[in-house]
Amino acid sequence: MKSFWHKLNRSILALAPMAGITDSAMRQICREYGADVVYSEMASVSALYFKPEKTLALVKFNRKERPYVVQLFGNNPEHFAKAAQIITKSIKPDGIDINFGCPAKKVFSHGSGCALMPQKELARKIILAVCENTTLPVSIKIRAGLREMSALHFIENIKDLPFYAVMIHGRTYEGSFSGVVDFKIVEEIKKIIPQKIVLANGGITNPVQAAKILEDYPLLDGLGVARGVLGKPYLFSQIKEFLKKGKRTEYNFKKIKKIAIRHAELLYKNKKRFGMLEIRKHLVWYFKGFPGAAELRKKLVQVKSIGEIKKVLSSVK
Repeated sequence: MKSFWHKLNRSILALAPMAGITDSAMRQICREYGADVVYSEMASVSALYFKPEKTLALVKFNRKERPYVVQLFGNNPEHFAKAAQIITKSIKPDGIDINFGCPAKKVFSHGSGCALMPQKELARKIILAVCENTTLPVSIKIRAGLREMSALHFIENIKDLPFYAVMIHGRTYEGSFSGVVDFKIVEEIKKIIPQKIVLANGGITNPVQAAKILEDYPLLDGLGVARGVLGKPYLFSQIKEFLKKGKRTEYNFKKIKKIAIRHAELLYKNKKRFGMLEIRKHLVWYFKGFPGAAELRKKLVQVKSIGEIKKVLSSVK
């Protein structure tokens, strides 16, 4: 089994999918700062099945983002099949990912995301529906477990299917975003599917921690990083530098200001005035922890243009 996944150098560092976060601007910034592969926000297969226009706009991408993977969520195999056809033909990404790991109440309550893990036959039907309706490499994202269904049991149930990669969030559904992260279970999964790419995800926030995970669990092919890059897209380059040299470049206010303005410019290019609303949350993350940050954030959440952002940031001494 060969795909773009198998051409990436280990250890692979992926920008994990985050709803409302991993849009084109965020993906471009993360690629510029060392991410090896980036994922889209979750795209609804039912939306693609009935009214695809809005969702196709959500997952469109810039060629600089490659390798780029579109992540799909839902619970209807027929919808997954059609969505895979549409994405393959209209978007032409490098891969398609199926979400079996989202714990968000809105997704879970509709029987999607992590709610699919215990449904063994339905999970198989969904994976086959996508694999049989695309020429792109298919990957999946799961959690460490949900009630009696562990990630190990889930993988045993689907290991014969032709997917290429899996990202495992080391927390269970019950652990949500704050429970204990079990990276050992991720390595155990790699032993079950040695020919496939296996990435560990969950709570990765700094280069030293990332390096320790890869040292402690050498079978892993890499890491998926999510909330750890909020306001720190340069975390990818820091991890790579630390793995290679045992040290990392520190980012001061001046460097972060440059990245934040670049991010704002990409958002404005892609989304115009709406992008200026979206950049506000990112600006809060970028400048968290600096002296006087509280007062600075009060100004940044009111900006309406690139000019205003530059003016506010230039006023900081």
